[in-house]
Amino acid sequence: MMKRPFLILAIAVMLVNGLPAAHADLAVFTDGRVLRVEDARLIGEQIHLVLVGGGLLEIPAIRIDRVVDDEINHSQLPSGFGSDCNPSWREYRLPDTVPYADLIEDAAKAADLDPRLLAALVRAESNFDPVAVSRVGARGLCQLMPSAASDHKVHDVFDPADNLRGGAAHLRLMIDRFESLDLALAAYNAGAATIDRYGDVPPYRETRGFLRRILGEFCGPVTPPAAPNSEAHS
Repeated sequence: MMKRPFLILAIAVMLVNGLPAAHADLAVFTDGRVLRVEDARLIGEQIHLVLVGGGLLEIPAIRIDRVVDDEINHSQLPSGFGSDCNPSWREYRLPDTVPYADLIEDAAKAADLDPRLLAALVRAESNFDPVAVSRVGARGLCQLMPSAASDHKVHDVFDPADNLRGGAAHLRLMIDRFESLDLALAAYNAGAATIDRYGDVPPYRETRGFLRRILGEFCGPVTPPAAPNSEAHS
């Protein structure tokens, strides 16, 4: 048990140096605003944002582009990471071990994406679970937020074909906007406004891990994607 003098000293040190900053979420709005919040949860058709310092905002889910953990990762991505990978359509038959292989290929072709890229994105987002739902309302194979589902006219986010079509179209939109695969994937994960804000891949651990998983799989040797693993993206 800590002796009283040492306890007082420890409290004094914390008061001088400041308490460690708690990790929070960044709510990225479709209009480009970014708000730091303590928590975000989908309740019905609204996302409840718990404000830092107290208070609650109830926002229509369709107004939120993405919610991303603001934990910073100071390690640098390899120079040119993903820059040599062509995201455009190429004729490639995904193996039967990849769930929804035919649907992934159809959606990829319609959006002019390499089917291996779309398969890697689905693995990172949902691990091929068509009914996956995140705490902030991202749904289905491509973890579409309500705003993206609406933009791409996805009528049933839990229908694999409809979800894949919307996810592929959204990734293609980000590629065309940022003209860079790594920035497009970062925007898919952290919201387009976040990329506009930084002008580069943001330093968030979640986003950089997302890029490493997808580009590590897609930009490696042309080998068949592995079967689903046991860890789904949260």
